[in-house]
Amino acid sequence: MKVKKYVAPTMPEAMSRIRKELGKDAVILSSKEIQEGGVLGFFKKRKIEVVAALDQKPIPKRQPNIPKRTPQPDTVEKKQNVTVESEVIQEIRNMKRMLEQQSLQQKVGKFELDYQAVFQYLLDQEVDEAIASSIMENVIKKHKETGIAPDYPTISKDVQTEIETMLSDLSFHGFSNSAKVVHFIGPTGVGKTTTIAKVAANRMLQEKKKVALITMDTYRIAAIEQLKTYAKILETPLEVVYSVDDYQNAIKKFQNYDLILVDTAGRNYRDEQYVKELTKTMRTDQQVENYLVLSLTSKPKDMHDIYHSFRHVDISGLIFTKIDETRQYGSLLNIPLTEKLDIAFITNGQEVPDNIIKPTKEVISNYIVGDLIGS
Repeated sequence: MKVKKYVAPTMPEAMSRIRKELGKDAVILSSKEIQEGGVLGFFKKRKIEVVAALDQKPIPKRQPNIPKRTPQPDTVEKKQNVTVESEVIQEIRNMKRMLEQQSLQQKVGKFELDYQAVFQYLLDQEVDEAIASSIMENVIKKHKETGIAPDYPTISKDVQTEIETMLSDLSFHGFSNSAKVVHFIGPTGVGKTTTIAKVAANRMLQEKKKVALITMDTYRIAAIEQLKTYAKILETPLEVVYSVDDYQNAIKKFQNYDLILVDTAGRNYRDEQYVKELTKTMRTDQQVENYLVLSLTSKPKDMHDIYHSFRHVDISGLIFTKIDETRQYGSLLNIPLTEKLDIAFITNGQEVPDNIIKPTKEVISNYIVGDLIGS
């Protein structure tokens, strides 16, 4: 088995070299973005590193041992031992090669070279494997039906189209017009407080709405002070609540406002008691929507765990933060597609009221495969 690493400015150039040197039967083991060159850590160039392999030696068929002459009686036992030993060694070799091939097949999947390269790219973007497989299978099916030759640029563009098709069932409308109270829920450190300030500023400046703020996050003094600062800058009222009664009184106090944004406490999402208390506190007779705030710097598995911890809160949609702090965007597909949840906003920095993006299916597909298409 021949394994070789290729480094090229773009994925198409890497694929061209792989086809030229290893042929069309080569398979992609991995691909990732790297930085090379530069001076004193600056001005580094972005490149793509691809590891490809070619299985040059098929498993040999086992041939029976046919003796050319009848051995002498005194050497029969020795020759039998040698024959058995040779057969065992050959079986071990064959088994080793079979395991290598099975392992390789598990790594590279079932797709042809160009399809596999794009599939691997989706996995590197941390797209859920089942979703990535579905995308590729749909693209391959369309190519077979229309007789399209599977070249890399065509596959890449059609994958982007397929992603947008899959996202078409989501509305991306964000808060409904009837929503009076909007809770921002999620674990600590995902950026709920800053996001609330951005949303408040946008609603006040662009839609001329009267917005009031409530914070339940009394566990972190810094969070209260931060929201107080934003409220002062925006010239909007803020109430700090410590109990269910405080919360109900604050809702009544702001009943003449168009929108009430609530910053819930950010604590350990694995604490079931916290989630139960949160659900109890957020009860009101007003029209309520709950948005789960997730950081794109989190691991996909952690995001799924967070979602399932808050699944009893009746989540209306998602807000993704810190997209500027990562290069992997697959989580923009994972939970929204598997749980059929809209994405209200994406944030890409700390600036208020800027650094907030209104998502569309085109925006999301471009984040995930934009480098692939533009390379």
